[in-house]
Amino acid sequence: MKKLPYGISDYESLVENNYYYVDKTIYIEKLENLAERYIMFLRPRKFGKTLFTSTLENYYDILKEEKFEKLYGETYIGKNPTKLKNSYYILKFNFSGIDTTDAETTIKGFKEKVIASISDFIKSYNLDFYINSDMTAEGLLNNLLIAFKNQKQGKKIYVIIDEYDHFANELLGFNTDQFKNLVSKNGKVRKWYEILKEGTESVVDRIFITGVAPITLDSLTSGFNISSDKTQDRELNEMMGFTEEELKKLMREQNINEEKQKEILPVMKENYDGYRFSLKGKEKIYNSNMCLYFLNYYIKYSELPEQIIDVNIASDYTKLGKMLDLCKGEERERVIEKTVSGEGIISEIRQKFNPAMEFTETDLVSMLYYLGYLTIEGDEVGYPKLSIPNNVMKEIYSDYFLKILKEEINIDINDNYTEIAREIALEGKIDKIIEMLQKYLNNLSNRDYIKMDEKYIKLIFYCIAMNLKIFRLKSEMEVQRKYPDILLIPKDRSKGYKGVMIEFKYLKKGEENKLQEKQKEAREQIKEYGEFEEIKELENIYKYTVVAVNDKIYVEKIG
Repeated sequence: MKKLPYGISDYESLVENNYYYVDKTIYIEKLENLAERYIMFLRPRKFGKTLFTSTLENYYDILKEEKFEKLYGETYIGKNPTKLKNSYYILKFNFSGIDTTDAETTIKGFKEKVIASISDFIKSYNLDFYINSDMTAEGLLNNLLIAFKNQKQGKKIYVIIDEYDHFANELLGFNTDQFKNLVSKNGKVRKWYEILKEGTESVVDRIFITGVAPITLDSLTSGFNISSDKTQDRELNEMMGFTEEELKKLMREQNINEEKQKEILPVMKENYDGYRFSLKGKEKIYNSNMCLYFLNYYIKYSELPEQIIDVNIASDYTKLGKMLDLCKGEERERVIEKTVSGEGIISEIRQKFNPAMEFTETDLVSMLYYLGYLTIEGDEVGYPKLSIPNNVMKEIYSDYFLKILKEEINIDINDNYTEIAREIALEGKIDKIIEMLQKYLNNLSNRDYIKMDEKYIKLIFYCIAMNLKIFRLKSEMEVQRKYPDILLIPKDRSKGYKGVMIEFKYLKKGEENKLQEKQKEAREQIKEYGEFEEIKELENIYKYTVVAVNDKIYVEKIG
């Protein structure tokens, strides 16, 4: 049995140390067959971008020809090699990990990354070249390309750039002025790309650039307007991440039988699946890193991990707030409310951003798509319909929604989610979670009550409930069909934990006389839902109606 490749991003090391490889080499052939030779391809963090660039590097490296069979013999491309295999000198850059404290550290870090890559290049290919550390990054690249042309006449370079936008995204979150200076007409980064573009006229034959978002593209356009963005290409939708069949095959390789797969696959699907990057993409994609984290834990301990999100990458997702903060006011609130409530957003997806201009709602929605916080669910009137891909992302949105709500109403709520979860699980009571909801309502302004409705009340409750880790949350908002407003089901039913079903109603100020009518309506709906087969199968489910009248909450236990 081959080892699970959790945390492995070097292809050669993966093969030589007997790790399992989810074969993506058919996409080497697809990329090579494209008419374009300078490719931009974007995916969210932890989708296997670095491993894929390493796969390209080893395949095309002129020095790896003798190891071709060993490295690729078991893969698709090993059995179907292309005419360009092992025919390039590989010049690879990785711009992650740059210190973005200020402009000086950022430029210094960028230059150090360039020097490190050039140093590896000249050592690997025995190139006579002196690295003058006093020169600029663009000057060093220019001199390298000239030296290569003179010493390796007739030979060509394949440039691979990983994490091209990493430092730019970091800057954009907290220092937009510094970002603009780096990619402006006289910026160091832009000049570097201008040199790379000039190299395509002589020794640079192919370029593959990957990262997360096209945030620098518009600013670099005049300096580097030759790349073709294939991010939404339907033929490349499954190039990174795992399809469900790939995931099942991986589990079989790890001796996880079908019975166990039936136990864990729904959990992985609920939390890691749901990504579609092309409007006409054939399949939804799992986050590959998350899947490997989950399986690594499961294989080691024979149980599901307590933390569904890998703590090593959870910090990546905290950047949601920074990106959302680029879009202020009602536009930001509208996007959050639509996504968290499950309504979805109909929007075009921008291929380029210009931070020098106002960051619009369409820009925000597009950025959320690139970062993996939204994905293409389908289409409507010819435009993509975007929604939250999975439960992990819903938790992140819920946390952020409550955070900005607290800031807006200027209150400090004690988020004692542990006590709330214990009360529900052990007693089937909802007193503490209703108490928290009441605090939110009491502090909302009169202006907020004007827009308040049943959906908004459910939205606040839903976001609170998303933080109760021992429950699986089902919601009518989520599935968009006839279903209880909120259904909290214990993840581990073997412990005898209770669950709750809640039906919400809302009355505006002055409609207090309709309270009993609304309660009756909610009771009837609860009774109807209780007849659903999937509800009947659940044990220890406590039922409640919750009617909010302006800022007062009336709770009724049913049965």
